[in-house]
Order: sequence, then C-alpha cells, then structure tokens
Amino acid sequence: MQLPRLVDAALDRLVVPGYSRLGYAARRAGWRTLPSGCLSGRTILVTGAAGGLGAATARGLVGLGARVEMVVRDRARGERTAADLRAEHPGAAVEVAACDVSSLADVRRYAAEVRDREAAVHGLVHNAGVMPAERTETAEGHELALATHVLGPFLLTRELRPALRAGASPTAPARVVFVSSGGMYTASLPTDDPEFRTGTYSGGAAYARTKRMQVVLAELLADDLAGDGVVVHSMHPGWADTPGVASSMPGFHRVTAPLLRTDEQGADTAVWLQAAPEPGHSTGVFWHDRAPRPTHYLPRGAETPQARAALWTLCVDATAGSAR
Repeated sequence: MQLPRLVDAALDRLVVPGYSRLGYAARRAGWRTLPSGCLSGRTILVTGAAGGLGAATARGLVGLGARVEMVVRDRARGERTAADLRAEHPGAAVEVAACDVSSLADVRRYAAEVRDREAAVHGLVHNAGVMPAERTETAEGHELALATHVLGPFLLTRELRPALRAGASPTAPARVVFVSSGGMYTASLPTDDPEFRTGTYSGGAAYARTKRMQVVLAELLADDLAGDGVVVHSMHPGWADTPGVASSMPGFHRVTAPLLRTDEQGADTAVWLQAAPEPGHSTGVFWHDRAPRPTHYLPRGAETPQARAALWTLCVDATAGSAR
C-alpha cells in the first residue's frame, strides 16, 4: 500500500524521518518491483562508480539487465568493483573506463572515445562527487567541487548528445540523471562568485551550492535536450552510509550512523529513474524515494531567470569550444 501523500510530505519536511532509512522503509512498501531484464539492451554510463552510491547504482542497473560502463578516476579500484559485480551477476556486461570528471580535457577525451565506439548511449548517471577540505583548483583553474559536480557533467552531457540522441526512441527516451543532495536545500544559486574565489572557503558550503547548481542545471538541460528525445532528472539519495560521508563528515556520520541508509537504498531512485516508465514521461524533475520533490520549500527562495541564465552562461563559457 502506497504511503499517503500527506504522510510522505511530512516525512520529507521533517528531514530526519524522510532522509534516513526510516523513510525508505516506510515508502518502499508501496513500490512496484521493477521487472527483471527491463534494461536489457540499454547502455548506461555511471560516473564515480568505483564505490559508494556509484557502485550501488551500477549494481542495480546490472541487476536489471543493463550494459554498464563504470566511469572512474582510479581504474584499478574500478576493476575490483567490476569484478565483484560480475561475480554477483555472472554474464553481466560491465566495463570500466578511466576519466577524471573534474578535468574538462579528460572529459573531452573520454566523450570522443565513447562517440567513436558506441552506436548509442541510453543512459548517463552523474554521480561523481567531492567535498574538498580546502579550496583546490583543477589544472584548468576551476574550483574542484564546481568542476566535478557542474562543469564536467555539463560538458560530458553535451559532448555525448549525438550518442544520447541515437539511444532515444519515441517510446524509450535516453535518460540523464544527476545525483544531487538534500544538502542543496541549505544553499542558494551562487551568481557573484561561483568559483568561491573570495571569502572563507568551506567544503560543505561548496558542496551544497554546487549540488543546488546541479538541480537547476538539470532543469536547463532538460529544456536544451527536449527535442532530442532525452529526458534529464535530478534526485537526492537521502542520508546514505557511504565512504565519502564517513571521511568528509565524520561528526555527522558518528551521530547519525544508526539511521543512515545502505548504499543500495540511497541509489534506488537513481536506478529507478533509468528503468521505470514514469520518469520517461517527464523531464527536469527533482526526485527522492521515487517521488517528485519541491526544489524549494519557500517561494522566495526560487532562482530568478537572471540567475538561471548566469549558470548556463558560466557552463557554456567554461567549456567553450567543446559542446556539440
């Protein structure tokens, strides 16, 4: 039986019940099981797939029959995870590709390789994430969280546009999913200093605001790709017990450990967005636990058209000469 909407909304607003494993347990009772093999014949790329939510997403997609390419920085670690997935799912089509999503040059290289060897790409999951302890710049001069969460995914999506277009059909659109965070609710869209060049740097603040940027960017890309048969969604996984949370937020992890979700529970909605019929009939939606969620709790927090346009311009200018 599906959870009543008012109860579901209350869990969401109260945060702890909705984001923890308690909310997952309460909601999953009303979910339909995804059919075995429903992703057969579909090729899906998952960034940051060597561990945590990325590995769990790859595992869920492989379990539904998808051919999965795990896009990782550390190939050796990625190969170990891929071997584990093949052992769990004998005969599964799992491949590993090395790409540092924070490096625009590496994204261009990787995307060119994909276009050369893949007739079509049916899905893309932007999961790679970082929470720098101090402000760090990439070789191209971009703040690391911005490059990893926003600029790299923007470039990769647009560079793979021909392959995604080829993977779309009238009844089965190609799907792009951004793995954001509930922490984005604490941040507004930065327009004056998106690279965090001034003020006191905070890894948590950089993380939250770039996760906010991902949600807005998903909406903007949804409009940009609408004519290509590609849908774009964003989601947040709730509070999951990942290695990244343990290392980047040890205090939070220590206090909330009994309530944290497993990787698989956190990744569930990302997998569902690639596989279920419902997300294929919409685009530009923000999801949590298989349901659309508001991107703001207060109307006055909504981004202005000027701020949204500034984000698009930032992404286009930073990746100039690369998008197709």
